Amino acid sequence: QVQLTESGGGSVQAGGSLRLSCAASGYTYSSAYMGWFRQAPGKEREGVAAIDFDGRTNYADFAQGRFSISKDNANNTLYLQMDRLKPEDTAMYYCAADDYIMGWEIAAFNVDEYNYWGQGTLVTVSS
Repeated sequence: QVQLTESGGGSVQAGGSLRLSCAASGYTYSSAYMGWFRQAPGKEREGVAAIDFDGRTNYADFAQGRFSISKDNANNTLYLQMDRLKPEDTAMYYCAADDYIMGWEIAAFNVDEYNYWGQGTLVTVSS
């Protein structure tokens, strides 16, 4: 059974940093398309960052320059380093993965493209 478990969320003040982790069991990140998504109360889930099996990355405009997605294939762990956090970054952050996403360059942030999801880790940024 594929399981994705996020960790690293918490409460920080604006301008602070957090490093989210997503540990996988029954899955190998090296052969997968992976992404971080977030969902604030009352809003739709949106893509934050994505990385393919070759290490190519995509970032949402709001994440570019502040967030960095990376993976540790040996430990089967996905990371999201978040710096200079803003109150509007407050959301539940989810790790997602799939074996293959056709047209990844344009579909990387489509929620429906990902079959495997973690339960989320809450990030709260106060002003």
